[in-house]
Amino acid sequence: MIAFLKGDFVYKSPAMVHLDVHGVGYEVQISLNTYTAIQSLEKGMLYTLLIIREDAHILYGFAGPAEKEMFQLLLSVSGVGASTARMMLSSMKPEEVAKAIVHNEVRTLESVKGIGKKTAERIVLELKDKLGKHPLESNISPLKNNSLQQDALNALTALGINRVAAEQALKKVIVPAADTPVEEIIKAALRIL
Repeated sequence: MIAFLKGDFVYKSPAMVHLDVHGVGYEVQISLNTYTAIQSLEKGMLYTLLIIREDAHILYGFAGPAEKEMFQLLLSVSGVGASTARMMLSSMKPEEVAKAIVHNEVRTLESVKGIGKKTAERIVLELKDKLGKHPLESNISPLKNNSLQQDALNALTALGINRVAAEQALKKVIVPAADTPVEEIIKAALRIL
């Protein structure tokens, strides 16, 4: 899995960029929101998601983790493909999509080109609980500035622990020194859980 790419933007359009990473050129599909964020940049980083289909390997790029997370959530809805998810994130910011889903604003979702009433209702039905329990990355974390705690949070969620519970446990963990190994932080959090 390619988690992110960092390099020079060689070519930019509202739907795609070519990113030179140490001499290797990646073609990355993007949304209009990402294009707006990187439009004036010569270098930068995109969070990425590689989708492998029978006929193609397509790399999607996002300006921030919240947009990538929303893209993945939208893909989890039956009947919503990558093109539809990208169209939604081109029309609305991730926070706006999340708000529309949590507040049952089906009409707001329907306003996106290619989204009909049934698809909008399915998106709300399938994602409302997930978004209620698991806020987007951009809305989370007092832990965001502490990379050790962020690494511990990622490890705990990978172990299947609810993200909110893991964050609360990590807030209670007292880190004695900056050079404390992440494993010790994880163990301390697991004792609290």
